[in-house]
Amino acid sequence: MDLNLHHFPYPGRRVPVVAERGVVASSHPLASQAGMQVLQAGGNAVDAAIATAAALTVLEPTSNGLGGDGFALIWAGNTLHGINGSGAAPAALTAEALAAAGHAEMPVHGWWPVTVPGVVRLWGDMHERFGRLPLAQVLAPAIAYAEEGAPAPPMVAYFWARGVAAAHARTGPEFAGFLPTFSLDGRAPRPGERFVSPGHARTLRLIARHGADVFYHGEIAAAIDRFARATGGLLRAEDLATHRSEWVTPITMQYRGYTVHEIPPNGQGIAALMALGILDHVDLARFPRESADAFHWQVEAMKLAFADAFAYVADPAKAPVPVAQMLDRDRLAARSRLIGARAQDYGPAALPKGGTVYFATADRDGMMVSMIQSTYMGFGSGVVVPEYGIALHNRGCGFVVDPSHPNHVAPGKRPFHTIIPGFLSKDGAPIGPFGVMGAHMQPQGHTQVIVNTLDYGLHPQAALDAPRWRWERDGTLRLELETPRHVIEGLAARGHQVAVESELGGFGRGQVIWRLPSGCYVAGTEPRCDGLAVGW
Repeated sequence: MDLNLHHFPYPGRRVPVVAERGVVASSHPLASQAGMQVLQAGGNAVDAAIATAAALTVLEPTSNGLGGDGFALIWAGNTLHGINGSGAAPAALTAEALAAAGHAEMPVHGWWPVTVPGVVRLWGDMHERFGRLPLAQVLAPAIAYAEEGAPAPPMVAYFWARGVAAAHARTGPEFAGFLPTFSLDGRAPRPGERFVSPGHARTLRLIARHGADVFYHGEIAAAIDRFARATGGLLRAEDLATHRSEWVTPITMQYRGYTVHEIPPNGQGIAALMALGILDHVDLARFPRESADAFHWQVEAMKLAFADAFAYVADPAKAPVPVAQMLDRDRLAARSRLIGARAQDYGPAALPKGGTVYFATADRDGMMVSMIQSTYMGFGSGVVVPEYGIALHNRGCGFVVDPSHPNHVAPGKRPFHTIIPGFLSKDGAPIGPFGVMGAHMQPQGHTQVIVNTLDYGLHPQAALDAPRWRWERDGTLRLELETPRHVIEGLAARGHQVAVESELGGFGRGQVIWRLPSGCYVAGTEPRCDGLAVGW
């Protein structure tokens, strides 16, 4: 990989981190330090990832928590392993029950969109297979942050305040636990103000002592069941007891001679691969990175990819997803030929017959982890299990109610999932983990980071610093304020519905770690959040 580590195209942004023995990059400085603490105690990259993950549930509850889902890609030895830690709909969540309750589509808040939380089982399965240190030692930093408190950094405090304001508007017994758990006398912690989470500490201590099983079979599962029964929820102990993570084979796409890896559906990583497969038939490097032409081709490729992903992606255990056909290079080449000089609307192509945190870790032995976890849409469903600090996610709102769609709501089925970890390799050798969080921004962010790296030679920090775009399903193309004026005007002239946006958090938050030929690492962290990449 030809990266110019001397090149800093975006003045005022951070420099990349270069280290030899290990790196942790996350959206919260104290979470990165938790992972580094475990690395320096003799843990490996998986131990560090779990430590970072657990700390983030305490430190950044605005984006993830114990009641969410997660996915990971793990490079160990000479193999990339994938694990799907998303949970399924409760047995009682049926289309008939939804309709009888008067819902014409999936609600966003309350019990209806709550699916089985998978992240704790994900931690346990990763640790059982690859961990080196005892789980109690790995979780110790997160427990300390929960018991002793930690100050809220500026970006987390901003989103926390939004979440608490929204919580004040909700009524019903299922929402009663939110403010006592996540507010200070009814308000969010201010920047620099310490927040203590005793319920969270209690749950983490139980997991440290008994393992992940306690969440799905023991005391915690019983508490979730009791609370659901008392407040009209559908989730039951039986739903938790039957949950399993799934070890999966990553799906791939060749791009510029490199291999980009993603988790297969029910996630949307396939959209990033399709977009890159389309762009691999285009000589993007002939356009300057900050040009309307470069942006236009990427946006149109992403729109084509989303048209297919929204039509075909579902839980493959319940509705077969034609992954091979969707990634067929001849089909993607034909899709690339649809792109013209002006913005267009696209439908799905016929198939050939036949609220989130992302973080990455790497250790001195070459093990690397690309990991993501989320409660979705900030604090998730708004439902919090009292005394345990568990904010339950709302991933069920990813279902559709149309019975003819492969992603229609059904018991025991996993919804279309937005969170996706990425990984890059070349000729069977690992380059490293990368990811950009943020709902449907994620495959768009993955595409932009890979294009910035492989087409324009940007090092990890510069690849993350670069101005981003985000296409919305309503046809709007949102651009960051830092986007050059000639790019904005050029895209509008091509027929894009351009909106320049200053809203914090709308363009994703990413981390990147690449392994250099020397065996050392170079890492970058998101400038749009409180993140930190730390090396050893």
